[in-house]
Amino acid sequence: MQQGARPAGATRRRVLVAGALGGMVAALAPRLAIAKPEDVAAAIKKLYGEKAIAPGKVKIEMPQIAENGNVVPMTITVDSPMSDDDYVKALHVFAEGNPLPTVATFYFTPACGKAICSTRIRMASTQNIVAVAETSKGELFTGKAEVKVTIGGCGG
Repeated sequence: MQQGARPAGATRRRVLVAGALGGMVAALAPRLAIAKPEDVAAAIKKLYGEKAIAPGKVKIEMPQIAENGNVVPMTITVDSPMSDDDYVKALHVFAEGNPLPTVATFYFTPACGKAICSTRIRMASTQNIVAVAETSKGELFTGKAEVKVTIGGCGG
């Protein structure tokens, strides 16, 4: 192959313009696609169908106001005996304003001793975080927390 050979019709200008447009699309894509509460409901329905989900037993600890949406601390605790016959099997976390509604899934066994998880999540904007806990008995419980994400302290 010759040095400097290009595909037919490709000029330096066209390659640069295509690269710039691709970069702009990639930068804007997360802002264009935002999950809505109905997307979260659809994701939960996909997991559990029409099964009843009771509020309570799930406690989400997050700051009410996050000055930086890139690293928002989150701790979720589920009230459970964590015994061999009654324990939290899975904990699903959803965000109503991120590009994708599903944020994380955590799995537990009775050997865990407590149904608790801590992590940091990225949040695109002010939104509700929803957690659904599934027990070994097939029961479902939920909790919700609203977090206001500010941008440079100006509100979001």
